[in-house]
Amino acid sequence: MKLIILDRDGVINEDSDDYIKSPEEFIPLPGSLEAIARLNHAGFTVMVVTNQSGIGRGYFDVGTLDRMHDKLRRLLANFGGHIEGIFYCPHTPDDNCECRKPKPGLLQDIADRLGVSLTGIPFVGDSLSDLQVARAVGAYPILVRTGKGERTLAKGKELGGVPVYTDLAECVEALLQQNL
Repeated sequence: MKLIILDRDGVINEDSDDYIKSPEEFIPLPGSLEAIARLNHAGFTVMVVTNQSGIGRGYFDVGTLDRMHDKLRRLLANFGGHIEGIFYCPHTPDDNCECRKPKPGLLQDIADRLGVSLTGIPFVGDSLSDLQVARAVGAYPILVRTGKGERTLAKGKELGGVPVYTDLAECVEALLQQNL
């Protein structure tokens, strides 16, 4: 199985320090939906892993999150693409749960659901916690400059050996050329 795992906010859609709180605020980044469709057409199973502490903070509820994801699926279908699963953590950092990145709970859920090892599986993110969780399960961390990517690069922490791409579209192009 060819598998890839994507962070959501800042990789697929615009991010905001004030949280993405509604379907109206959920705006795909240029080229991201086409990139996911390209992955699908190349035989990849695409999974999404996202921290959504806005739920735990009371900024929006699970129903609203579901509507955001429904919007993502509808828009993606226009390009002939789909996402196999979206795994999210609704907790705040203070909850100290096992599913909030950089802890590996959500990635372990994906591995269990699919019955696969995540060793070497590409994980595309824009934050340090994305890189950390990828490494925690032996996945292949990749950083994009969109979302919080530039801030992550500026901090310069734990970037050794991590490829960096302008956005998801450039990342997918490189992955497809490498036949990962």
